[in-house]
Formats: sequence, C-alpha cells, structure tokens
Amino acid sequence: MTHEAVLPGRPNGGFQALRMDGVSRRFGSTTALDRLDLTIEGGEFLALLGPSGCGKSTALNCLAGLLPLTGGSIWLDDERIDGLPPEKRGFGMVFQNYALFPHLTVRKNVGFGLAIRGVPKPEMTQRVDEALALVELADQAHKLPGQLSGGQQQRVAIARAVVIRPRLVLMDEPLSNLDAKLRLQMRTEIRRLHQSLGLTTVYVTHDQEEALALADRIVVLRGGLVEQIGTPEQVYTYPLNTYVAGFMGYRNLLELPVAAHEGDEVVLAEPGLRLTGRAQERFTGTSAVAAIRPDDFTVGPRQSNTVRVSVEVAEFHGREMAVEGITESGRVIHFRVSDRVRPGEKVELGVPPDRVLVFGSGVPDGLT
Repeated sequence: MTHEAVLPGRPNGGFQALRMDGVSRRFGSTTALDRLDLTIEGGEFLALLGPSGCGKSTALNCLAGLLPLTGGSIWLDDERIDGLPPEKRGFGMVFQNYALFPHLTVRKNVGFGLAIRGVPKPEMTQRVDEALALVELADQAHKLPGQLSGGQQQRVAIARAVVIRPRLVLMDEPLSNLDAKLRLQMRTEIRRLHQSLGLTTVYVTHDQEEALALADRIVVLRGGLVEQIGTPEQVYTYPLNTYVAGFMGYRNLLELPVAAHEGDEVVLAEPGLRLTGRAQERFTGTSAVAAIRPDDFTVGPRQSNTVRVSVEVAEFHGREMAVEGITESGRVIHFRVSDRVRPGEKVELGVPPDRVLVFGSGVPDGLT
C-alpha cells in the first residue's frame, strides 16, 4: 500500500497532553506497575517497550479503562478520566489477536463502534467507506474475518479503531501474530496512518526494532518501573544502564575487572582480553560491564581493543554473517562479518573505544 491516506475527519476531541500521575496497579501481592509518571503529548507516537511481565500491557489496559488503578490518576488535559468506563474515554484499541467478530462482515466489524454510538446510518456508511479505503480493503467489505489473511484482519482491526475518530489509539502488540514480511509492511502502514490522520498513539511491543522504527519516544519498562524515556536515537545510542543496553541490541555485555579508570576512560582487562571504553555512569567498584554491539566489531587488528576469537557458530544472514566466537579465556563474543567464516576459524577483531560503553552495574538476569 503506497497511496496517501484520505483523512476521514479529525480525531474526536483532540488534546494537548495525557498524563499518568503515579499510576500503580497491583494484583494481590504482585506490583505490575509501580507509580508510573508519564506525559503523552497530543499527536505523539509513544512506544512502551520491554519483555513479558514488565508492565507495558498493564499500563495500556489502565489507559483503556480495562483495569482499575490501585494508585495514582490519569488526566486528559484538565479532565481526570481514570474513573470513566472504557466507552466514555473515546479511545480506539487494536489488540494482538485482532478481536474481530467472526460472524460479522468486514463492513459490520468496522462500523460496530459507530453503531453502538448511535451514529446515523448515512454518516456511518460514509465513514466506514472512508476507513476501508484507508486500509485498502474496500473490495473485501462483504467477507467474514475467517476469509481474510492475518494481515488483512489486522487492517480491519485498525480501520475499526480509527473510524470512531478516537482521541487516542492504543495498540497492544498488534503485529506479533504476523509473519516477518507482513510485520514490515504493517509497520509502515501503522506509521503512515498515524501521521496522515494526526493520531496520538500508544504502542506496546517487546520488539526493539518496531519501537525504533515507529516511535517518536520510547519508554523502556522493567518490573513495572521506567528504566529510560527518550527518542529512538537517545535510547539506541545512549542507554542509561546495562538493562536498556541489552534490550537495545548491545548483545555483548562483558563483566570484567577494572585495570585503569581516569575521567571517562576505563580500561577493563583479564588474561587474553583488554578493552578501553567510555564510562556511562559513575562507579567505584573493582569490576564493570563493557557493552558492545555485534556490528561495532570490525575484522582486523586495531591499535587498541584487539580481540582474538575462535568461531563457534556462524549464521548466514544474506550480505553478512552473524557469528558467535569465544576468546581464549572462554568469553563469548557476538559479531558480524561480511566475509564467510567457518566454525574453528581464528578471527582477529577490533572495536573503537568510543563504541565500548562501560557501566558500573552488573549484567541483569536474562541478558547474559
């Protein structure tokens, strides 16, 4: 789908900012969301990013009104809305499993929200036609959901969400059930619709590539707490800690003894491995963690930061190979090369010191 979207009316009741003030949600003795403070600007695309159980879907469901708060408040400009039922908030929602009515046609699925709002039939017909054209499904309007592909069903769900001209669109892992090609296609479409319709969107995902590609800002969550909020560039390039680094693609998280530390320059060393990097936080311990992306390694020796590995596993990824190697001391190193390498082959790698981020904190569980 490449044509420009036709704008089916402005979103209903646009706002300046939506504010979550100290929002908490507990399930018995378990705290799923812990005093979340977050402001979402009107027109913004915000991604909530993190692994399963981090609190991102809980935050979305609290916004939607599907879960009551156990602490805090939610404000739409000067209006407190956390006491309103879901249907009174004027939000559209797109679910992971599409949540379409299997016995209703595409047209009736898209028009369902308008029907329960009592929109007159002529206006409803026009708005449904516009929404179906927007997602290029006008020729599928007569079909049942079971007759559509997964990508088409998700487009129906998106059309149903935007046809009500919502103040806010909430998306809960909407692409996770699609294959890789469809995910890329739908990712582009979601961003296009967000921009052309002037929507405000909150998007839940565990996929850092999706978050980077779609969002204006990313909120990284862990255990119900915010670890970092920033633009995709900020979170990708300047993670605040090893948890965010590991989640944003710094696959090499190497905890090593500190050999020297002056200013922001840190030298980490053990027998057979010596790395110079840049400190990202103040620390006083005798060990630290070097965070390095696989694609920041280059093949061949450098004046500093030469790493010698023996290839263990090499995966063909088209124009490059994703490789797992091991140092003499048993450290696992992940790197990428453009030339073919084979298990058992010895490779000498280098990495610029400014691409080695050094953190004082240890490696979080699940990221080693």
